[in-house]
Amino acid sequence: MKPFTSLQDLYDRLFAAFGPQHWWPGETPFEIAVGAILTQNTTWGNVERAITNLKRAKRLTCKGMHALPDAELAELIRPAGYFNVKTKRLKAFLHYLAGEHGGSMSRMKKRELARLRTELLSVHGIGPETADSILLYALDKPTFVIDAYTKRVLSRHGMLSYSADYHVFQALFHAALTQEVSLYNEFHALFVRVGKEFCRPTPRCERCPLSLSQRE
Repeated sequence: MKPFTSLQDLYDRLFAAFGPQHWWPGETPFEIAVGAILTQNTTWGNVERAITNLKRAKRLTCKGMHALPDAELAELIRPAGYFNVKTKRLKAFLHYLAGEHGGSMSRMKKRELARLRTELLSVHGIGPETADSILLYALDKPTFVIDAYTKRVLSRHGMLSYSADYHVFQALFHAALTQEVSLYNEFHALFVRVGKEFCRPTPRCERCPLSLSQRE
């Protein structure tokens, strides 16, 4: 059996194995954006606890969080870890959202993708992965999110070197797949699923749906 050469084939096999992932969890685009910032360097379970704290405090809005003193916001998001660092990053995003879009994610969504991406990357603490997560999952913009799971899977299957630049990985998806939000959303979520369950730092190849033994 030959190694994978097609991203579409890779997607089809993952989807057949796992089905739809219903990702990214969040009740509003703003909640999704906040989650994208909080999930840096932590697990999603920790992010959920931080978001629950914000909801209980009735602060999960741009205006509500922007008005909080840094120390109070840091305490609410403490479960997400690096809470002082993430407070500064959230405040930077809130300042941008309030200043450029009147605090409205729906107004932000109306702006063109390339311009939004440039703006987000200029916000303190927001790198390519976080920016693309906000664009794809909160704003329904067709940009592929590259994370450690995606890089690990593709590098182990010989499609790119793990050390390749973020934008090299992203360009591979943008060139090979139709620019559909639903496809990008599902494919990225499937990489997370297979990365967590099988393509771990110490791989569990035997039962992985992408392994050669499972495809014979």
